[in-house]
Amino acid sequence: MTVQASNLESEQIPDPTAVETAGGGAVAGKSPGRLALERFRKDRLSMVSAVVVAIYILLAIVAPLLVHFKVLDPQTFHQDLLNADTLPEGSFGGISASHPLGVEPGTGRDVLSRIVYGITFSLAVAIAATMVTMIVGTVMGIISGFAGGWTDSVIGRFIDLTLSFPQTLMLLALSDQGVSLLADVLPGESTDPLPNGAYIVLVLGLFGWPSIARVIRGQVLTIREREFVEAAKLFGAPRRRIYFKEILPNLWAPLLVNFTLIMPLYISAEAALAFLGVSIPPPTPTLGNILTGSLNYAQADFLFFSAPAVLIMIIVVCFNLLGDGIRDALDPKSAQ
Repeated sequence: MTVQASNLESEQIPDPTAVETAGGGAVAGKSPGRLALERFRKDRLSMVSAVVVAIYILLAIVAPLLVHFKVLDPQTFHQDLLNADTLPEGSFGGISASHPLGVEPGTGRDVLSRIVYGITFSLAVAIAATMVTMIVGTVMGIISGFAGGWTDSVIGRFIDLTLSFPQTLMLLALSDQGVSLLADVLPGESTDPLPNGAYIVLVLGLFGWPSIARVIRGQVLTIREREFVEAAKLFGAPRRRIYFKEILPNLWAPLLVNFTLIMPLYISAEAALAFLGVSIPPPTPTLGNILTGSLNYAQADFLFFSAPAVLIMIIVVCFNLLGDGIRDALDPKSAQ
């Protein structure tokens, strides 16, 4: 039997994702990820926050390069720009074309260069601490939720025990011993910021994971009853494969949301710890120690005090708004 070419050309293969409408037309289906992205794009506040966060991360990445090529100069003293009281000459903290945010009282260092360069260290500490929190919390949550029984009980009691320790007091009490131990283990000179930064990361991460573990455990209790997990168990898949190949890929949504919500907590925590004397010490700039150093000049040079404070506030607010926007986009019922 022969088939006419015109008939073949007129035939169209139906789109399996298309949905027939009442008018006879077809509407292409959309994946959950695409629907979430469209919902996120409609939220203008979240989009603005995403742009601000992206600029903040970009500055943190390029700042060391700008310092290397002398575009930024955060360490050079400009004593000639200070008066007899070691305050910047001129109005608004010595603002000029070469120093858009003025100079630092007492040293004459460029404020803009120190703030931009300080973003790198503050973000590095926050990201590293968040990663430690997420990794430990995710692993413990998956094991607790999937294993159940006595394993779940032991991990649950360990979570309660960890939450019972006051994080800030433990960090202050163990700071000298912890930093000294890390300074002996880690390479570098005694003046390097690495031991202090590593200590802050470890304490924030190892005391912050229980909340993530509880969230992940609740998600795993639902996922472990799904058909693909049961099929993997029937085929004799080892638990490690079930944990990281079957369950973990289905946890990306809560992990992403919690990551964007924990980041601002650790950014502000670094600033608070700098005020308590536990953060990365000067001359290495961070947003925390710049703000702490500006407290003595809050009245004499308000711009020097307000610039890092406003920047920390903007970053924390934008990260929180971004996290809320991602959560509402992934789970539209939460916005109701």
